[in-house]
Amino acid sequence: MNRATKATALSALSLLALAALPGCDGDSGSDGDPTAGKPEAATSGAAQPSPAERLAKTMVTEPEVGGLKVEKTDEKFLFAQSPDEVTTDKPGCAPLALAMNQLPLGDPRAHLTRSVSGQIESERESGIGFTYVTLTSYETGGAESAMAGVKKAVEACGDGFTAKSKENESPYDSIAAEEVTSAGDEALGFKSTLTFRDVQHVVHTEVVRSGETLAVYFSADGMAMVNGRPSDAKPSPTVVKAQNAKLA
Repeated sequence: MNRATKATALSALSLLALAALPGCDGDSGSDGDPTAGKPEAATSGAAQPSPAERLAKTMVTEPEVGGLKVEKTDEKFLFAQSPDEVTTDKPGCAPLALAMNQLPLGDPRAHLTRSVSGQIESERESGIGFTYVTLTSYETGGAESAMAGVKKAVEACGDGFTAKSKENESPYDSIAAEEVTSAGDEALGFKSTLTFRDVQHVVHTEVVRSGETLAVYFSADGMAMVNGRPSDAKPSPTVVKAQNAKLA
């Protein structure tokens, strides 16, 4: 994809208030130490890594996903800078808006987002794919609570909702739960339909809890939206499997 084409795709997804290709940089609060001011357990000897540092070590790398590109992205394409900027016409649907826009759920200690993209050729998938991976860490019980919020939202928001931020608005026509491969302590999946320029698109999200860490996987086909053709984008199994293995 050349630079001009990629920019067009980014603009279309930004208008949709979706994650923009090549991805959303959801670690805007994580490059430093987002846990400043939060108590840490007493340690002896060498200093322990911060939650942000642990997530950075846990995020998949290019060799672990078969050489696919793992990138940070331009903040100007973010739907919102933080969860506080996001509202929904149905308050119970907010967790879904956050999950589909690479924003942390619940009360996080740290979070980190990367986009994984490139040519995929395997027995299960092929073509050029974009998968957005958001890792979030929590205090004890926080990940389980955030996961429960997503489950409740999927059940309550079947007929869709509209998400808004300071500059963006994104209407989702419908939400439906779907089965995903078992992983971590618990896993769930949901798909959303949306309409852009009178063309329907389907995007998919997977959420996996491993202890006090959540991994959220999201995929949208920006080029299909730009070109006015229907799309049905799913997170790459290659990426999901590799990331889940690092969280196990």
